[in-house]
Amino acid sequence: MRAKACNPNEITIADTLKAEGYTTACIGKWHLGDQKVFLPTHQGFDSYFGIPYSNDMGTKQFPINPPLPLLRNEDVIEAPVDQTTLTRRYTDEAISFIQANQENPFFLYLPLTMPHNPVHVSPEFKDQSENGLYADCVEEIDWSTGKILDTLDKLNLSGRTLVIFTSDNRAAKRWGGSNAPLSGYKDSVQEGGMRVPCIAHWPSQIMPGQRPDELTTTMDLFPTFVSLAGGDLPTDRHIDGRDIWPMLTDSEEMKTKASVFYYYRQDQLQAVRFGKWKLYLPLAPVRVSPTPAATAKTAPRLYDLQSDISESENLGVCRTLPSCG
Repeated sequence: MRAKACNPNEITIADTLKAEGYTTACIGKWHLGDQKVFLPTHQGFDSYFGIPYSNDMGTKQFPINPPLPLLRNEDVIEAPVDQTTLTRRYTDEAISFIQANQENPFFLYLPLTMPHNPVHVSPEFKDQSENGLYADCVEEIDWSTGKILDTLDKLNLSGRTLVIFTSDNRAAKRWGGSNAPLSGYKDSVQEGGMRVPCIAHWPSQIMPGQRPDELTTTMDLFPTFVSLAGGDLPTDRHIDGRDIWPMLTDSEEMKTKASVFYYYRQDQLQAVRFGKWKLYLPLAPVRVSPTPAATAKTAPRLYDLQSDISESENLGVCRTLPSCG
């Protein structure tokens, strides 16, 4: 089992929003530490319901591991959990939380376990798509999202609730996924490993149909949420990210600010993004356990992501950068 844990001294979105009077809940996959001190209930969340690490880390995959547990707060209530029920149960929990807190500010973090492999789906959605189990799973997630949005509508909460739907990475090569037209896969710094879908929904504040192309990351959600809640960011540490609310509301304020983004992997700075330009740095071979393959030695490459989203045409660094003489 790969060790992942969030330092208890870190300040989370939940910590900050809770201080502003929000009721907070985490429902779904945590994977930031499965011991009590690392669980969501010690990281600013009033309640937790879900699995404490990835669904491919149970006894079936690793015999030395315990059966994959389902937790309510800090107690195991089922082991091994029936993964075919997870999306439905998470949805029910989310709806119950929203109903119970409809009169008060709330923050719900809902990291669904699916469609992470091994993919599972409830009987109602099995074989209901034309593209196999994975697509069945996506259809169930679509159903789940619809149920939650319907709940917000029925409770007259849609006009004062920001909903963000996004992901942490794209498809993995070993499972046969495709990120076309993007190049690369999960665990790479290519666009197919880094660029993910993101939908922001707030009918009274965000105009439908917008497709902003400014660079943003999930690290920007913390300062954005804190700003909307009227809170203050911690001043005793550096917070990666910025308030992207102007971008979501189609403000001109952010369109003149070119962002620099640094792509790190295997303890290397592997690429840099500035505006439309993405530069891959020359790298020496590196092997970092438990990654099975070493990072190969590479030459610098430069791409114009505005005209070449698939990163197929290397423009040649020394033909482009003034410093090359």
